[in-house]
Amino acid sequence: MKKIFSFGFIIIVMLSLVACASAKSEAPAMDFMEGGASAPAIQQEELYAAEAEQSAVSNSGTGTSATSVERIVIQNADLAIVVSDVKGRMEAIQDMAQQLGGFVVSSNLYQSHTNDYVEVPEAQITIRVPAENLDQALEQIKKDVVEVQNETRSGQDVTAEYVDLQSRLKNYEAAEAQLEEIMNNADGTEDVINTFNQLVYYREQIELVKGQIKYYEEAAALSAISVRIVAEETIQPVVIGKWEPKGVALEAVQDLIDFLKGFVDFLIRFVIYTLPVLVIVFIPFYLMFLGARAVFRKLRGKKVKKEQAQETPLEKK
Repeated sequence: MKKIFSFGFIIIVMLSLVACASAKSEAPAMDFMEGGASAPAIQQEELYAAEAEQSAVSNSGTGTSATSVERIVIQNADLAIVVSDVKGRMEAIQDMAQQLGGFVVSSNLYQSHTNDYVEVPEAQITIRVPAENLDQALEQIKKDVVEVQNETRSGQDVTAEYVDLQSRLKNYEAAEAQLEEIMNNADGTEDVINTFNQLVYYREQIELVKGQIKYYEEAAALSAISVRIVAEETIQPVVIGKWEPKGVALEAVQDLIDFLKGFVDFLIRFVIYTLPVLVIVFIPFYLMFLGARAVFRKLRGKKVKKEQAQETPLEKK
């Protein structure tokens, strides 16, 4: 009995020693996993988990934020007006935009044509004014015009897009902060480079989102107004079928005066310019013609005399 007890005690002691040895051999492996190459992977998983958690929190609050945040609405207007002074009205719109705290985006003054093919000025101008002054700006633009050919006003609600961009910006900034912490604690060069590349990507996304947010804010704060300014002459109706003797007589007298003026101008030009040129050009040709005719007559006279001289002896026989 004593032998059996002693043998059992020895087996228990050996099993305890084996267990201790196994624990000591596993301890360095755990230390290696905590401080070795696997540490960045664990930190990366923590980064993704933190980003997902932040995204979930932001998305869960997006619904309430979109309803509670001030509406972001982009308002624009497009008009075509008819005025008597195109250039003056364009300058007045430019001054009005500056007085209301806005600015001129573009302006163009060019020539158009009426139904009678007469050149008249026409202009196109685009301005931006504060959104709260949009109604006032439209009233001043339409004041004292001959006609408003068309007027279009549009509004685009971008509140949801704006709130979504704000949420994305928070997520990217949280990821950026986490990556900076990981890069500061990284030991290996490869880990630092990989973390830096991801950090550059998130910073690019942050700048893009900030640019889109800024665009929405400026577009909502400043409304765009595009105005086409048309001359009054272009909308004059074509008059057909009206006949007045007085008008016809005046037109006939005017045509006669125009003809006489043209005829007198022709005579003056003919006497002063055309006639001397003709004289200078044709006198040499005329003298050559006279000389040639004289020579021809002389030769012909000699030929006649010769023929007469030949006929005389025949008659005597």
